[in-house]
Amino acid sequence: MVDESVIAAVAGLSVTASLPFLLYGAWIMIDTEVVTWNVLTRHLRYILVGLLLTTVPVVTWMLPRILGQLSGGAVVHAFFGLQAYALLTFALTGIVRIFQAKRDADAYEDPDVDIDEIHEDMGHWRSRLRVGVAGFMILWLCAWLSGLYRFYNLHLAQFL
Repeated sequence: MVDESVIAAVAGLSVTASLPFLLYGAWIMIDTEVVTWNVLTRHLRYILVGLLLTTVPVVTWMLPRILGQLSGGAVVHAFFGLQAYALLTFALTGIVRIFQAKRDADAYEDPDVDIDEIHEDMGHWRSRLRVGVAGFMILWLCAWLSGLYRFYNLHLAQFL
């Protein structure tokens, strides 16, 4: 059987490896003046890899073990992680509406379309998206840092 410390290290490395993908995917959207279909799909490829690198260890290893580790550090780590995913869900409610409106107006194909004029609620949806993504990243970083702290305390401190 593989030692728990090794599995924890692999899970931590996977989550850590997701950060560059999430940041670069966000940078693609921040740096782009007009979001075309090609820009959107390029952005989504990076974001999906980042989310998979984070979500797979959470679902397959961290969540099944949380009830057996109800320490203060585990609760803080789980709190930040769950709140991050809650804000990601909040962002998705804006993303889905923006995608639908842009798709219906062929705004991905016609870069001259002003997306604020596509739908009366576009500003609200874009705000929801921004708040959700920014909140996800801030809380993701808090969960990551608290996870590193827990990893150190549980698996490394005994050797130092």
